[in-house]
Amino acid sequence: MAAVGVTLAPDAGDVARSTSARIAGFTLLFYIVIGLSGMVLSGGPARLAILGQQASALTLAVTLFLITRREGPVIAVVGMLCRVLEGVGGTVAGWLNIGWSVATSATFFAVGSTCFAVLLLRGRNIPTSLAWIGVVASVLLVVCLPLQLGGLLKGPVTLIVWLPMLVFEVTLALWFLAKGVRPAQ
Repeated sequence: MAAVGVTLAPDAGDVARSTSARIAGFTLLFYIVIGLSGMVLSGGPARLAILGQQASALTLAVTLFLITRREGPVIAVVGMLCRVLEGVGGTVAGWLNIGWSVATSATFFAVGSTCFAVLLLRGRNIPTSLAWIGVVASVLLVVCLPLQLGGLLKGPVTLIVWLPMLVFEVTLALWFLAKGVRPAQ
């Protein structure tokens, strides 16, 4: 039992989660910038942007897993695997000569993001309102991306559905950089 006025040092798990949050915050911002720039680049720079996105997806897979694994280990593993598939699925599919599209990678992104947003909400690692934005934005993409793959969703709405996710990820990145995550309860 701790005496009144004595502060206990954070445990190693909280330090690792806080470090992972800061890395995730930086990586989220990098991922967004490189993704947007990749949309306007061509040739070699576009390929470099794709490599940057793949590395970012893998980094986010690991850091978000480390942050959320206490709240739901199985869901955290599913989220991590989806983010890994998002990052390297297109490359592996190319080696295996299997059809793979940007929308396929985006669908894995959306499912992984849903898993992590639910766990961030469950663990109260970030403000509840921010976690709910992440859940809603992710589920919106989980619903809309297969419709886009099936040709049922076309035109400007295919870009508009990404705006809530952009708001969530930028805000989450800034939160992670500034505050980290709340210590485990």
